[in-house]
Amino acid sequence: MSVLSDNVAIITGASSGIGWATAIELAKHNVKVVCAARRKDRLGQIEKDIVANGGRAIGVHCDVTKREDVFNMVEKARSTFGPIDILINNAGVMPLSFMDRTQVDEWEKTIDVNIKGVLFGVAACLPEMIERKAGHIVNVSSIAGKRLFPGGAVYCASKFAVHALSEGLRSELSEHNIRVTCIAPGWVETELQDHVTDERILERWSASKAESQIKPLDSIDIANAILYALQSPPVVGVNEVVIRPTRQMM
Repeated sequence: MSVLSDNVAIITGASSGIGWATAIELAKHNVKVVCAARRKDRLGQIEKDIVANGGRAIGVHCDVTKREDVFNMVEKARSTFGPIDILINNAGVMPLSFMDRTQVDEWEKTIDVNIKGVLFGVAACLPEMIERKAGHIVNVSSIAGKRLFPGGAVYCASKFAVHALSEGLRSELSEHNIRVTCIAPGWVETELQDHVTDERILERWSASKAESQIKPLDSIDIANAILYALQSPPVVGVNEVVIRPTRQMM
């Protein structure tokens, strides 16, 4: 039996990519999975897929930029499955653009989803975790949270913030027996690339991809890294995991 058996896990951004893959993998380990996202049709599909394979899951519509949505989603998770053992803050956007385009709406959305979305999730789950002296918070960041690149100033800033929040949480919550893990993927084949509207960024990406011939990671690779951290013995805190394609230099 899995060490995670009967745990209750919330995954934001579960309608595609890393969130979807992580939900599928956790369900295989007998975790009760709460899939949170905005796309109701996709939530219905992942819930159906997990249940059809003998797992336990519910899909809950949630916009992580809205505090009330997040708190309502967490309450729905509790009322359905019980106390929250695992929170995976995975929802994110990546509308890269050069600063001279002054894409203020995109900047605001990046901050709202990538930073405030994480904070709302933590706020909704943390008091109960502290009371129970148990829990694991996983924040999905990016290699962009460790190094800057042209066109990524605001996105990188948001992911640097996720790293800082994760370390702050870790240092404060260790006395409560709550573990915190920050996952920093490199290039992964997900829908994040679809968020980019700046043609100059897209041109650079195309040229870089052709030149480097790097094969991006699959979402399952990141899901497995998350699973590794979650399955580590209680005395082991896997605080940060950086995972890139082998040939990715940056």
